[in-house]
Amino acid sequence: MGSVQSGTPDRFADDPAFAVHEGGKLAVRATRPIESIADLALTYTPGVARVSSAIAAEPALARRFTWAHRVVAVVSDGTAVLGLGDIGPAAALPVMEGKACLFSEFAGLDAVPIVLDTTDPDAIVEIVTALAPSFGGINLEDISAPRCFDIEARLRERLDIPVMHDDQHGTAIVVLAALRNAARVTGRTLADLRVVVAGAGAAGVACTKILLEAGVGDLAVADSRGVLHTGRADLTDVKRWVAEHTNTAGLAGSMVGALAGADVYIGLSGGSVPEAAIASMAEGCIVFSLANPTPEVDPEMAARYAAVVATGRSDLPNQINNVLAFPGVFRGAIDAGATRITEEMKLAAATAIADVVGDEVRPDYIVPSPLDRRVVTAVAEAVAACARREGVTG
Repeated sequence: MGSVQSGTPDRFADDPAFAVHEGGKLAVRATRPIESIADLALTYTPGVARVSSAIAAEPALARRFTWAHRVVAVVSDGTAVLGLGDIGPAAALPVMEGKACLFSEFAGLDAVPIVLDTTDPDAIVEIVTALAPSFGGINLEDISAPRCFDIEARLRERLDIPVMHDDQHGTAIVVLAALRNAARVTGRTLADLRVVVAGAGAAGVACTKILLEAGVGDLAVADSRGVLHTGRADLTDVKRWVAEHTNTAGLAGSMVGALAGADVYIGLSGGSVPEAAIASMAEGCIVFSLANPTPEVDPEMAARYAAVVATGRSDLPNQINNVLAFPGVFRGAIDAGATRITEEMKLAAATAIADVVGDEVRPDYIVPSPLDRRVVTAVAEAVAACARREGVTG
């Protein structure tokens, strides 16, 4: 590395990850060369003034004559980064750069990583709102719960471009797609399933909501203190909403207890689940153990009891990876000129992901590979069509 002094050992030299990230992973390059005075005059002053004047008179022209409509802001405050937790904005920046690379590679969208040196929700909302004219969409990333719910809701209310907190909705979309196909493999429908969601943070709440929308038969959610139910006095507003809309069986007590006889376990909380709890689930059960890099349920152990096992790991079958969702969701929303991302658009995205697998579905293939290039096209087309049907296009 250039910053290493002569004769000083480079402690990063043997780790290929650092070589990939050295100097950052992004660059901004012009779409047209500047090789003459005429090029300069058209790219900048005086030619640019004619374009700016036209946009000032007719703001909709910005979609044609600026990059804004095809650029996504990837925004984080660094408070809930991967499995690392609250590591701050500077340490979060490599992750946001990586997310921007995925937007470019899979959806053909430019993306700009923005890390904020504040964790105040009011400040974040004001900053992102002020920056929004430069972008065609806002991807919120790695912002801790429960602040992420409030920040996303307020930005969706204030902005007329798509806003999505990917840790919530990207995860939820892929989980629903995987569960649709896992149900097919086991000869069930979503309405047949009794589901236990472990984790009531951003991903757990979003998965709960989309599964309810999709018609899952029965669902209970547990946090670190046990199953959410309306009799608990320690619930946040978000958890109280969850308690009021789930757990029709009136379960109380621990998550482990709730797993007895359950058809599906969805782990979004970390920690570990004992073998006896998985053994107590229904025959032909489904286990999605999504903590990364260490799943809550050991996959080899889970396979002794479950008909279908999925994790968040790329080295195991059935990886639940958000890259199956967010590039296509934003591509479709932006292509359609959508002013927001609706619940129906998320459901359409999940169905599109599941349908890419199609008749090839089997216990170790319930979602496509993250590298399957058919996925973004299918998701984008489904999302765009849904946006037009719902009339949420500008």
